[in-house]
Amino acid sequence: MSIIKQTSESYSATYSDILGDYRSSLFSSPSTSEETSDVLKKHALSIDNYFQSCFESSNIGPKMDFIRNPYAIIALGGYGRSEQCVHSDVDLLFLFQKNVPPAADELIREIIYPLWDLKLEVGYATRSLDECIFMAKSDYEVLTSILDARFICGISSVFIKLRDLVHRKIVKRNAKKIMNWLLERNIERHHDFGDSTFLLQPNLKEGKGGLRDYHTLRWIAGVKYDLQQTRDLEFHGVMSHLEYNELMAALSFIWNVRNKLHLLTKRKCDQLYFEYQRPVAESMGFSDEKGQSAVEKFLGELHSHMTFIKNQLQLFLYEFGYGKKGKWRQSAQKISETPGIHLFKDRLNFDSSKTILNDPEMLIKIFEVSARLKMPLSREAERLVREFNYLVDEKFRSSLSVRNLFENILILPAPTFNILEQMLNTGFLTNLVPEFKNIVNRIQYDAYHLFPVDRHLLRTVYTLKMLGESEDPEQDELCVKLYRGLKRKKILLLAALLHDIGKGHEGRHSQAGAQISSAVLKRMGYSPREIDLVSFLIENHLLLIKIATRRDINDEETAIICARQIRDGNRLRMLYLLTVADSIATGPKAWNSWTASLLRDFFLKVLGILEKGELATTSVVNRIAKKKKAVLDAGRELGGVDVGRIFDEMSPRYVLYMEVEDIISHIRLYNRLSEKPFELDIAHDAELNSRTVTICAKDRPGLFSKIAGVFTLNNINILDVHANTWKNEIALDIFKVEPPPEQLFEDERWQRVGKNLEAVLAGEMDLQAEMSKKEILGKRNEAFVSIRPNRVAVDNEGSSFYTIIEVFSYDFKGLLYEVTDSISRLGLNITVAKIATKVDQVVDVFYVRDENDAKVDDPAAVEQIKKEIMAVLPAKMDR
Repeated sequence: MSIIKQTSESYSATYSDILGDYRSSLFSSPSTSEETSDVLKKHALSIDNYFQSCFESSNIGPKMDFIRNPYAIIALGGYGRSEQCVHSDVDLLFLFQKNVPPAADELIREIIYPLWDLKLEVGYATRSLDECIFMAKSDYEVLTSILDARFICGISSVFIKLRDLVHRKIVKRNAKKIMNWLLERNIERHHDFGDSTFLLQPNLKEGKGGLRDYHTLRWIAGVKYDLQQTRDLEFHGVMSHLEYNELMAALSFIWNVRNKLHLLTKRKCDQLYFEYQRPVAESMGFSDEKGQSAVEKFLGELHSHMTFIKNQLQLFLYEFGYGKKGKWRQSAQKISETPGIHLFKDRLNFDSSKTILNDPEMLIKIFEVSARLKMPLSREAERLVREFNYLVDEKFRSSLSVRNLFENILILPAPTFNILEQMLNTGFLTNLVPEFKNIVNRIQYDAYHLFPVDRHLLRTVYTLKMLGESEDPEQDELCVKLYRGLKRKKILLLAALLHDIGKGHEGRHSQAGAQISSAVLKRMGYSPREIDLVSFLIENHLLLIKIATRRDINDEETAIICARQIRDGNRLRMLYLLTVADSIATGPKAWNSWTASLLRDFFLKVLGILEKGELATTSVVNRIAKKKKAVLDAGRELGGVDVGRIFDEMSPRYVLYMEVEDIISHIRLYNRLSEKPFELDIAHDAELNSRTVTICAKDRPGLFSKIAGVFTLNNINILDVHANTWKNEIALDIFKVEPPPEQLFEDERWQRVGKNLEAVLAGEMDLQAEMSKKEILGKRNEAFVSIRPNRVAVDNEGSSFYTIIEVFSYDFKGLLYEVTDSISRLGLNITVAKIATKVDQVVDVFYVRDENDAKVDDPAAVEQIKKEIMAVLPAKMDR
């Protein structure tokens, strides 16, 4: 046993040397692909050496009748592939030719226990050949581990016999069944772990595009071709030489990240959590630059490699017919209207490479045929496009026929796959529009944007096209009607494709994008009028959503200013559709029923001004008079209530923008108030999945912030607020909020809100102390704080009557309370609040007036507002 102990100590020293060399490089120079691969192989080899030494010096081995019942020690899994990452499991099989002898337990204790003492995660199995074959037949998890098996030591003939039996008795006889099982597991895994090619915290192993996709490709190819090593993928024609090299570069990058993640966490870890991203990025040579952080560049490259692995698996599976119903057409089918392109196995291909050399425009024609026939390109066609992309020169880009084909691709109905994505993956799109290169795999490091910029643009186009195609009853009827009624869809689709192309340039990306798109469209031969319209849409693609979510859309002045800027109903329709598609393509945190409702209502108001002049020509006095008459008529049902007197106490703004039935409801609430500190009413909106909470109270300093604090204390998220103060010092604050968690106990939650608010207003509860006790204040998602700084903007131009305060920060529980409390301490009254707490970076907007009911336009007072609010925002983190 002492020899084994010496062997384990020797292994420990060797292992420490390997890790020491690698750890020293973690925070110095970035590791190359070759260094990463060497670390994996050296690590596996050092473990091999340990087992080989143990085999030679074992005290138990000679007692096991080695001649009659030979055995072998076999590496499985990543260890079997010689891809052993730093803290990955060591998986072993002790394989006996006949049966597992009783002494096998002693052998395990002799060999495995010392490794456990070294804190290595070692998994093992002891089986006979017959047991192994039986288990591999019934459990394909066992089978896949054997497909990766590698002989370490012992009698090699036992290992060779295992491989032979597995291939003859299992793989050959059950190939289709095995591959279908692998596909089903792949689908389940992708569902559980998501698409790592765009997630901000990707799983390096199990997510789509992760290492397990590569393993799946290897296993299926192993079943089909009896693969012995990864290089065989090229030898068997599964990949070209270039694709194999790209695969190895992608794997090396991911292995490098995984190793550094293991070293940082000091354990096996495959999830790239936010807190580890910066140290890993910097150790790999990425650094901050103006406009893009080291982490964003690092994730961009990581996603690029993972996208390649994902695409290679998808192409491989399709070529072998997985996911297709029925049999392939065995002969190539000519496409008469496009000579030089044929259809084979439901995929498009060129007749030959000479076809492209003779007519370079075939490079875009095949994508146009793909859009028209709704058939994707074959793997070989994609290879040829990549190979001949150099033919896309300035003459090609400025060709009228190329432009027409490109327009067809944009306008033709969207198939189940995204043709623009194939154009991007092959490099054709970035050659046709070189300006696209700056945004390829460009990460937007927040929880708001799900996709890299390039993928987001393609999804925006696809989302718009689906409006013209889908018969889905859940599709927004207004959007479908507007899109189908457009006469110049190509203008909108070009704007969608290019609307974020300015990201990465200095200044506002919408302005930079407008300038870049002008150059692109001018090169392609579009008219000045068309270029101006696309540029307008791109420069203003955030206008509607910003106003709808950050301004008081019930204020007539807001809609009039917007209408003056847009000037034309057709422009407005295009801008609205672009805004909707952009938001949907951004992700669920940018688009929900509440945002959709705000945007739609604002769009219709602006459209009314542009087409009918409804708001602009209506007399305010007449509208108030008509509203009073309607309220008095409806108020008869209230019995002895003096509705006219109460109406005269209401502010003109409140009267103008509140519906008659809501005013009557609020009068009822006011009548119930009497001497109580407040009255609270909750209304459910099933369509928007929200609640309207109306609080009628005697106005007092800080009332808004106290209500916000109580809501925060009870985990209620505020979406929107309208604060109204009547002439008789009655505050009527109307909150749109998300439903509280655990809706089964919603009534109890609202009762607790009422009790908490009563205690706070009576001075019996210290909000600050209660929040601190529950560790609410200051808790935030720190991963993003260092990316964009906090900012407070004070706008005295956007409204004639109010000062508008915009707060840009990162969300944490209690943020709204902290900000509104600081505004209250400044002696300002909040009339309207637009709350955007649905994403990690928030923009909260407040319409305020001072104690004299006037705007705050003194420069010193404006600076004091900024200083006080900035003091309560989370400080920038040092990383």
